Amino acid sequence: MRHLLLCLFLSLSASYVYCQNEVASSHIEVSPAIEKITEAKFSIDSSSSYKIQLFYGNLNEAHKVLGKFKTTYGDMWSSKIKFETPNYKVWVGNYRNRLEADRALMRIQTKFPSAFIFKPKK
Repeated sequence: MRHLLLCLFLSLSASYVYCQNEVASSHIEVSPAIEKITEAKFSIDSSSSYKIQLFYGNLNEAHKVLGKFKTTYGDMWSSKIKFETPNYKVWVGNYRNRLEADRALMRIQTKFPSAFIFKPKK
């Protein structure tokens, strides 16, 4: 009886190991159409990105804020002055997701405490 149980256990263990090897060695092929859709989904689209606003107001002050930002952070993040009637705004970055924007904001707020994250309208 003892030998029978041992043989049964060994045969079940061997079949389990064989099945595990079959699963591990299987290959899944992905359709080119699915790859294309995935690329499009995860590509950087500026209309769905986040930005940080440092300032809004008159043009002279906007240039001062932009200069201070570039002096402090260099080319770490893109920055520009954007005109939206009646104010000029200083915008920073083009972050793919909120997490990236939050990380940048934590650093930027040490020098620009009124900075905030927003998602530009399309």
